[in-house]
Amino acid sequence: MPSSAKTKKKAPAKKSPERRGASASARAPKSAPTKAAAKKSRPQPRSSKKATSKKSSTSKPASLAAAKKAAAAKKAAAATKAREIAAARAQRERDARARAAAKKAQLRQRAIVAARAKREREARARALAKERAAAKKARAIAAAKAKKERDARAKAAAKEREILRKAREKAAIEAKKQREIEAKRKAIEAEKLRRLREIERREAEERKRQERREAEELKRQEALERKMHSKPYAEDHEFLEELRDLLLTTRDATNAQIAVSELEANEMLVDRERLEYDDEDGSSVASDIQRDQLKEFTAALRLKVDEIDVALARIDDGSYGRCDECFEPISQPRLRAQLPVFTCVSCRASV
Repeated sequence: MPSSAKTKKKAPAKKSPERRGASASARAPKSAPTKAAAKKSRPQPRSSKKATSKKSSTSKPASLAAAKKAAAAKKAAAATKAREIAAARAQRERDARARAAAKKAQLRQRAIVAARAKREREARARALAKERAAAKKARAIAAAKAKKERDARAKAAAKEREILRKAREKAAIEAKKQREIEAKRKAIEAEKLRRLREIERREAEERKRQERREAEELKRQEALERKMHSKPYAEDHEFLEELRDLLLTTRDATNAQIAVSELEANEMLVDRERLEYDDEDGSSVASDIQRDQLKEFTAALRLKVDEIDVALARIDDGSYGRCDECFEPISQPRLRAQLPVFTCVSCRASV
């Protein structure tokens, strides 16, 4: 309520008709002189200029006095109306404050009455809650006592049952231990017997495997011996004769190459001793490198001649055409294409 009263005080008051009239009357004196000044400022005709000048000189003091009196009257009326309006406004404000104070006192009285009633209700509720708590506590004490008695009886009965259960469990455990001991003994004896049988079975299998390995090793050794002494083309005399002719031709050609290479090397040596080489341009070094290459080529040719001799010896005993690595027969196209050859294609690839 106080807040509403304040808002009413702060709200702007509407202008009453009296106040509007007062303001109009207050503004009226200001407009009177302006009208007189306007009349004075009007231009007069020339013909009546002298007459008007005479009249204005005689009527001017009377009109000014009347205007001043009218303005003073209007000001007094306006001041009176303003005082009346201010008094009315002050009266309204006092009435509003009185109503707000009365309403505030009424609300305060109601709040006091409500607080007193609330305290009485709370006191009655506390008393009732206290009575209920006392009754609840009494019931709880009685229930706890009954529960304690029941728990004591149940505990005694449970103790007796536990004693009987432990006795039965102990007897069952003893019987179980006896059964486990007997079963364990039987299992140990069965395991020993099974192990002995397993050992005998494994020994028999190992003997059989050893016999098979020995037989396979013997067969492999016999096959290897047969392969090592095999003569794959001993029956094909025409093919061996063809290989002999090819090897002899190759040896002759190789010997001719050896002679040519030795001759060239000797000539290069003689030329190097006869001619003076300029060491700065590297000609002597190049000559030595070429001569070394010729020597290496000649050594390779001599090694080939030795291999051809070995191949001819094998043709004589019929063993040529057998691989030196796997002792399998070398194919005839390979024997014709490469002279001499002592390994098959697969063994040569694995080297």
